[in-house]
Amino acid sequence: MTATLNLWLQRLGRVPEPVWRRGELRVLILADNGLTEISGMVGGLRQLRTLDLGHNELAAVPDELGELRALALADCLYLHDNRLTELPRSLGRLTALGYLNVGENRLTALPDTIGDMASLVELRAQHNRLTTLPDSLGRLTRLRELWPRGNALERLPESVADLTGLRHLDLRENALSDVPEPLAGPPLLRQLDLRANRIHELPDWLAQLPSLEKLDLRWNDIEPRPRLLDALTRRGCVVLT
Repeated sequence: MTATLNLWLQRLGRVPEPVWRRGELRVLILADNGLTEISGMVGGLRQLRTLDLGHNELAAVPDELGELRALALADCLYLHDNRLTELPRSLGRLTALGYLNVGENRLTALPDTIGDMASLVELRAQHNRLTTLPDSLGRLTRLRELWPRGNALERLPESVADLTGLRHLDLRENALSDVPEPLAGPPLLRQLDLRANRIHELPDWLAQLPSLEKLDLRWNDIEPRPRLLDALTRRGCVVLT
């Protein structure tokens, strides 16, 4: 039986110490509690499979999060909607974790150790203050969904071309002045959202993306390329302009 402790919306203010001593816990939900700190004792929950710290007031999380190595492919770590300005490098030790949500924080960068999280299937980093993504991102060959919308990205690292498993990429509401060339690389990319950037022209290679099913270009100021867009629509890709 799964050992679950759901303390959602209890307005605890702080986590009672006995919670950290429950080594049998596999699911711990602490969302919406007004928490301002998390004890390093969290690292002792070695059986934990899901940890939800979302919707709190955390300015930092402890390095000991990296000790939660039972977090596996189908498991989740929620750190969204806090006040985080950086993430601990120790997150790179979570090499089996499948889902990470660090959206709605104040992050200006992601740690380069994120490339060590080899089992990540979905990474959400929406609505932060990111100006770029780490080069190590390209090592996440299992990554299927990447959500860095609502940041200040001006470019993508060349290593994005190595994301061979990527299906969905949401780059809406960033500061891209063109369609990043590394996006020509991921062979399985199906949905590409480029809404509300600063893109002025479209590259020829866009029509050659082999798996593209939906391309959203709205709220840019793009020079007309009817032949290119027609080539996409003829093969079944939905194009929104």
